[in-house]
Amino acid sequence: MLNSANPALSVLTFEPIDFWLTDKGSGTDRTFPSSQHTWNQSCIFLLWGLLPALHFSSLSSGIWDMALFFFLIFESSPKVRLVRGPHRCEGRVEVERNGEWGTVCDDGWNMKDAEVVCRELGCGAAKGTPSGNLYKPLADEKQKIFIQDVNCNGTEDELIECDRVEDVFDCSHSEDAGAMCEKSPPKVRLVRGPHRCEGRVEVERNGEWGTVCDNGWNMKDVEVVCRELGCGAAKGTPSRNLYKPLADEKQKIFIQDINCNGTEDELIECDQVEDVFDCSHSEDAGAICEKSSPKVRLVRGPHRCEGRVEVERNGEWGTVCDDSWNMKDAEVVCRELGCGAAKGTPSGNLYKPLADEKQKIFIQDVNCSGTEDKLIECDRVEDVFDCSHSEDAGAMCEKSPPKVRLVRGPHRCEGRVEVERNGEWGTVCDNSWNMKDAEVVCRELGCGAAKGTPSGNLYKPLADEKQKIFIQDVNCSGTEDKLIECDQVEDVFDCSHSEDAGAMCESEYGRTQRLYANCPYPA
Repeated sequence: MLNSANPALSVLTFEPIDFWLTDKGSGTDRTFPSSQHTWNQSCIFLLWGLLPALHFSSLSSGIWDMALFFFLIFESSPKVRLVRGPHRCEGRVEVERNGEWGTVCDDGWNMKDAEVVCRELGCGAAKGTPSGNLYKPLADEKQKIFIQDVNCNGTEDELIECDRVEDVFDCSHSEDAGAMCEKSPPKVRLVRGPHRCEGRVEVERNGEWGTVCDNGWNMKDVEVVCRELGCGAAKGTPSRNLYKPLADEKQKIFIQDINCNGTEDELIECDQVEDVFDCSHSEDAGAICEKSSPKVRLVRGPHRCEGRVEVERNGEWGTVCDDSWNMKDAEVVCRELGCGAAKGTPSGNLYKPLADEKQKIFIQDVNCSGTEDKLIECDRVEDVFDCSHSEDAGAMCEKSPPKVRLVRGPHRCEGRVEVERNGEWGTVCDNSWNMKDAEVVCRELGCGAAKGTPSGNLYKPLADEKQKIFIQDVNCSGTEDKLIECDQVEDVFDCSHSEDAGAMCESEYGRTQRLYANCPYPA
């Protein structure tokens, strides 16, 4: 059993175990009970390394079982994790000891230590050693601080290999260590869907992207995909051939029979079969995830795609210092918000009123390559000491065209509802369609208030029989900016064009008339 006096001690002592090493190579059988010996890690690993060289007939099945047992024990999960950060590769450092997680005191903590943490977690390069108290809420007072004075040379594979002090007397949780690693790019993506959190599943192997056979594919597998992509909750496993065009015949199908338990961080961690013989692209797996709320926004501008840049951290919004802010950074902001191309980087103080003095400035020296999907993926400095709100960053993006329209009505703010997917326009089934849904349509189109939800078949001629009905059971809260952000069902089987949804919004003309209604006329 483990010597519990010191968790880092490598000596293992075992109770008597009924297996025997039998030597038949000398011509006489000699047996040695294993319980007569004390084994340490190096002995076990030496035995494991020698097993292939030994003659199979000279070993009982028991010794093979024990060797495999020890091999599996020492091939364990990482003993370190980063918590309360924006993703698994950034946060407060915690280490595990005897099944309990404790923090690390930041005395002596530096970039070499962070490099080891990042390596152990399979993240990218170390980017910083922020204070662990940036990640709220702080560790509970009852949580132990396990180690301090960590001293890595930066080449170790695991933090446990570094010099460190395990008796911590003079450190509090306000001194917990933090680490910021480059987030490793996902090995999975969703393609041909309406946004990056929905579509046909593809996985990457050696620089090549292949699809996933839907044999055994279920919601637990989708949960893992959504988590890996930083999307919201898993919403469905849609028909694989829903996303047109289908994968090219030459594209390989890499995996099938995926079996996730739903708690994994990456799809590659799930059980899977990599040799696919009996699956075609008509059986490619799909996934629908809730589109995650952006961690960035543009405020005080004329529309949601222009304004002063703000980022969110632990539920609080702060601004961005414009030191080194440039078009590449703006490109990422525009992409994350689903806006069009970046058009400029105006000073944030153009957008009045300025940020309140009490509002924090969260980041500065942002350095994006321009290809990132989210601003949080870019290099940046999180401790801002020398910037004021007169230096807040701004961004101007092209306003993206709506993915919804109203057709056959008297003006563009009334008619039958149609939504766009992959360049094709389809209608909306009116099952559960209501005023909250219409409010979102009116907002997305830049029309006035929602005035009604008339039947779509009031607007003649009806939709052509060949036109598809894309969605039904739309369920908006009424506060969304776009219809695509609302819960909806994308597989429509029991609806006809006589049930197409309609919407009536206040037109620009009507809105103007109302604005002038109370103005005094000259006598």
